[in-house]
Amino acid sequence: MTIDVLGSETTRRQLLTMAAVGGAGLFTMAGAPGAVAQGRGDGTNGKPFRLTVLGTTDLHGNVYNWNYFKDAAYSDSKGNHVGLAKAATLIKAVRAERGADTCITLDAGDTIQGTPLAYYYAKIDPITDGSKHPMAESMNLVGYDAAALGNHEYNYGLDTLRTFESQLNFPLLSANSVDWDTGRPVFRPYVIKTVQVPGSKPVRVGILGLVTPGVAIWDKANVEGRVKFPGIVEQAAVFVPKLKAAGADIVVVSVHSGADTSSSYGDALPYPENAASLMAEQVPDIDAVLVGHAHVEIPQRFVQNAQTGREVLLSEPLYWGMRVTVMDLDLIKVRGQWRVAASSATTLNSNSVPEDAEIATLLQSSHETVRAYVNSVIGSCTEAMSAATSRYEDTAAMDFINLVQAQTVQAGLAGTAGEGLPVLSIAAPFNKSAAIPQGDVTVRDVAGLYIYDNTLLGIVLTGAQVKDYLEQSAAYFKPVPGPGTYPADAVTNAVTERAPKGTPDYNYDIMGGLDARLTYDIDLTQAVGSRITGLSYDGAPIGSTAEFVVAINNYRQSGGGSFPHVTAAPVVYNRQLEIRQLIIDWVTANGTVDPPSFASIDWRLVAGTTPLTITP
Repeated sequence: MTIDVLGSETTRRQLLTMAAVGGAGLFTMAGAPGAVAQGRGDGTNGKPFRLTVLGTTDLHGNVYNWNYFKDAAYSDSKGNHVGLAKAATLIKAVRAERGADTCITLDAGDTIQGTPLAYYYAKIDPITDGSKHPMAESMNLVGYDAAALGNHEYNYGLDTLRTFESQLNFPLLSANSVDWDTGRPVFRPYVIKTVQVPGSKPVRVGILGLVTPGVAIWDKANVEGRVKFPGIVEQAAVFVPKLKAAGADIVVVSVHSGADTSSSYGDALPYPENAASLMAEQVPDIDAVLVGHAHVEIPQRFVQNAQTGREVLLSEPLYWGMRVTVMDLDLIKVRGQWRVAASSATTLNSNSVPEDAEIATLLQSSHETVRAYVNSVIGSCTEAMSAATSRYEDTAAMDFINLVQAQTVQAGLAGTAGEGLPVLSIAAPFNKSAAIPQGDVTVRDVAGLYIYDNTLLGIVLTGAQVKDYLEQSAAYFKPVPGPGTYPADAVTNAVTERAPKGTPDYNYDIMGGLDARLTYDIDLTQAVGSRITGLSYDGAPIGSTAEFVVAINNYRQSGGGSFPHVTAAPVVYNRQLEIRQLIIDWVTANGTVDPPSFASIDWRLVAGTTPLTITP
């Protein structure tokens, strides 16, 4: 169905009503239920002037509703669509309904990393060599007023980031990305936009940008000695008064930091990673906050400022362009000065609209170039590798994932307290159909080994904790009475208290060593918790107090699967690099995948000391 997005007023209202997914359940258009005022107003005679702030965040290189690794339209179990092209349709529809001159459009960061489209123009045909970044082109076409930096903006180094900045028609903001020596912001900290009000004085809107301070850890290699990242609350407390002194009537913060105060990856940060609510509570004179980084949907939340007692509006529009935030600030004049009388927010769903035709046409060539890239040959493999049997026997496919993860973490430990510790790695058999063919290998072949968007961390576990971890992993298997031959379904996906419908494959972890072999048996004649036997490293039994760095994905480290010890373990590596891309990069850099050089049988299913035979 084709929707005339910017056609009649009736069509626009129908479209926006269909798209509304948050707030009180209705989109608060002018005149709709829940609205404070109708029309534009001028702030006098009890008729507020409505300022609308539109927001996206965590676009992560998504322009089209497309999954490049599957070479097909994006789909998920919740029916979400992705991409700035769809978000742009919603943005334009709201502007047409409200009046573009009463709308401000912002982004809360993480723009240039996350898809092959973004990677291609950072590494394959880099913008530093003269190409144009698709995210810059599409965001310029949308007409953003400003965007905050996200932590992933630093992934490709400052040269790439500065080039991206130079290609934008709007400012990149970050008040807490500061020079290593002087402490002065190295990007614009804020901008003030003037919004005209018919028959009255204009509204001056101060827009402040902030990024999570975790950049200092995650992209240490790119920023150490050059850029520091003081706390969000601390820098907001410095710059909000500066905005007010510069004449801002209203202050909106675009912050790449989650709403719920936490450090999701256990990093030893001097400041909270997620501090948006804390900032709203502690720093006076903030009127609204566009939240990012946490990849959650918050249509509307209010936080009371501890000093003024005023309610501060927060909203986060999920990620990848799945939603667009719409924040309504109804302004009145008090003693000749604009202030917020009431505010509300909702989110609009991108799956309700078609892609914006202008963006779709503008980026079509880049899109097709990247489709060709993901289907291109990046290396070769000396022997075919399949993950089909990985859930019940040691395979080269899982050994390859563990190899890449362990090598990456080991390299990242250089010069740190973790340098010199033996490195282990865990991987789960996510995708039974994954296979790397003998001969030519494409980007899509490699990506099939790792189908999730997990990032890589390194944590420290003791030998006793490693055994505990493997014991829980072994709960994936059903018991057997003794030696013999068993079909795979008779021994896998055990029903447990944690998994009453059967333990999923992604909660079975296989562990391997890097510089020496980690070996163990899983005895399925024993009770859960007593199945790991012969656990050894480099041919010797593992001591309970020995220390290991374990390469682990962020889902598992943050508690996914409820594995023991990992959430409280010291984090010694976290660059927030996607494991899937790391595997692609490894093949690209090395050219040849040679399974005999890294694959070995390090774990077995046994009954006592007798290996079991498992059939598909």
